[in-house]
Amino acid sequence: MSRAVSPGTPSESALRAIGRGEHSTPHSVLGPHKLASGGQVIRVRRPLAESVTIVRQNGTRLEAAHIGHGIWQCRPRGTAQPYLIEARYHDGEVWTEDDPYRFAPSIGDVDLYLLGEGRHENLWQVLGANAREHEGELGVSFAVWAPRAKAIRVVGGFNSWDGSGHQLRRLDGNGVWEIFIPGIAEGETYKFEILTGHGNWVLKADPIAKFAEVPAATASRIFKSNFQWQDADWLEHRTKAPHSAPLSIYEVHLGSWKPGLDYRSAAPELASYVRKMGFTHVEFLPLAEHPFGGSWGYQVTGYFAPTSRFGNPDDFRFLIDTLHRAGIGVILDWVPAHFPKDEWALARFDGESLYEYADPRLAEHPDWGTLVFDFGKSQVRNFLVANALYWLEEFHIDGLRVDAVASMLYLDYSRAPGQWRPNRFGGRENLEAIDLLKEVTATAYKLHPSAMIIAEESTAFPGVTSRTDSGGLGFGFKWNMGWMHDSLDYFGHDPLFRSHHHSQLTHSLSFAFSENYVLPVSHDEVVHGKGSLLSRMPGDHWKKLANLRAFLAYQWSYPGKKLLFMGQEFGQSAEWSQQRGLDWWTLEQPSHEALQRFVAELNRLYRETPALWSRDSDPGGFEWIDGDSPNSDSLAFLRWPKSGSPVAVAMNLSGVPIDSYSLPLPKSGEWKELLNSDAVEFGGSGSGNLGAINAVPGGESGFGATASIRLPALSALWFTPAG
Repeated sequence: MSRAVSPGTPSESALRAIGRGEHSTPHSVLGPHKLASGGQVIRVRRPLAESVTIVRQNGTRLEAAHIGHGIWQCRPRGTAQPYLIEARYHDGEVWTEDDPYRFAPSIGDVDLYLLGEGRHENLWQVLGANAREHEGELGVSFAVWAPRAKAIRVVGGFNSWDGSGHQLRRLDGNGVWEIFIPGIAEGETYKFEILTGHGNWVLKADPIAKFAEVPAATASRIFKSNFQWQDADWLEHRTKAPHSAPLSIYEVHLGSWKPGLDYRSAAPELASYVRKMGFTHVEFLPLAEHPFGGSWGYQVTGYFAPTSRFGNPDDFRFLIDTLHRAGIGVILDWVPAHFPKDEWALARFDGESLYEYADPRLAEHPDWGTLVFDFGKSQVRNFLVANALYWLEEFHIDGLRVDAVASMLYLDYSRAPGQWRPNRFGGRENLEAIDLLKEVTATAYKLHPSAMIIAEESTAFPGVTSRTDSGGLGFGFKWNMGWMHDSLDYFGHDPLFRSHHHSQLTHSLSFAFSENYVLPVSHDEVVHGKGSLLSRMPGDHWKKLANLRAFLAYQWSYPGKKLLFMGQEFGQSAEWSQQRGLDWWTLEQPSHEALQRFVAELNRLYRETPALWSRDSDPGGFEWIDGDSPNSDSLAFLRWPKSGSPVAVAMNLSGVPIDSYSLPLPKSGEWKELLNSDAVEFGGSGSGNLGAINAVPGGESGFGATASIRLPALSALWFTPAG
């Protein structure tokens, strides 16, 4: 058809760009427009159509004229009103559809301002694909940040993966693009098709997608939550001061805890088991979408999408809700340090380095072959801060464990000289990452004061758990990696030689109260050839179990919150592998079932005994009784509560019993035996103190009383005053 000329007709170049699907502001051409000469015009894109009719809401039918490159135009009279596009094709088919170009932007000026400033705390409600009602119509608002894109189209199952008819408009100079498409169904797959500055089209998953296809498929999916939470009591009463409360964490890789379970089927089983075992919280290895299962979730491509391997986001909400209703908190691993290079995801998102640093000395993480977020870019910081808030708000997560903090703090982390660039002061600290971490913690605690933000940080960086307004990073807790390495190394030695390594049990007290610590025995300690926790203990099978019980009793009585990776609570012998499930059959052996009972008893006593948790970060909550004997295999200490009775802990880590161990105590009289790791019920020899000991006045240790007790080999005993 020849091009019809009329007042206000767009330029040839604009029509050509619209026809090709590569216009940066298609709404400036398509849709309804007022004309400078008066009246209005409607333009629509329907290539290959034989005729196009605009059907207005009042029933008026207007025949449109083709003005070139598949663009049709008509000039309605009267007031503007909604309309449909009826296109007839040469084969006789007629398609009637609503017009996405008749809608005003679904993103307001305030949102655009906050996005430009990098301060939009509810980013996921604006960017990505959001099913909503807009101007009286139900549909999906698609929005994406891509400042160097020349054009963007959304493609998906709803348009047969041809996005030329769904070109987004650029809304501002910061690079926010948007289109509202009416009538799209939930569950539809989609991606963004981006024209780069180099003239190439790249197909990208949505960075803010709430749901994704099951890997290895990579498309994003439209999802709107319809979940009805039932955890109001939990949220109202969850611990407001976790530092002075019991915190015992069961770390879980969901896919291998019991293979074959999804979010919903795992919910009752996991809640029942964790409650039976007495843990206060479950900590999940990362459950944000990731393409490679072998990364255990630590190489994330969908930061706002729970992995679809186990169901949809509401199924994940069901899992969390079930745990909450069982009185169990939920912590989620969160990975803001780096992301993988998959070409369909965040890497070079708009054709250039966008989410990652452009400088190669900063951009790539040498240990993991991944890309490092550009922490100095306000929109990237906004992405990460909002993502932390997203899990806390949308999924009622009780805490985030922030992975690989040390790799964020230091510019030279795992880099040789010449492979990194000093900061503006000439130092090795990544000042931009430090600012990002402070912003995450300060914002999270401002909006969710009862949440926990936990750092996996392995260096001596100061003030990790100090407040941001006093110069700290603002975390609630930090993993005590020093304690973990020293303790596991000590227990790995044959008891015959342990006396030469005694300082490994005592050295960590020199910094035990410098931060708010979690004592982690995590998945990292039972992979990559390290073996299981049980297999790392010396001796025959009986001695391995005895050593493990003593180690766990030591962990549960030492200052700091507790974390244990799944399978270690019943003494799995094999190293953990994400490719198979835990060796639950091990519990058919009475000695392993007894170990499981022991861990449950540790948790019960721990939760019921304030001396073991109420002063974890207070030096006054710990006192050595016997800790400075460099050639000793025994040690003893006191845990003091804020008020009430203390707990005395005595340990014999040699291979022979001590029949008359002199235990100084602060109070004379009867002390009951709370725990004996050598008890028969836990698989031990039954050697102990018949449930109680008697402390008599006097002694030379500076304490007011002394008790003579029997310390079985490879054991830990807890005592508390009987009165």
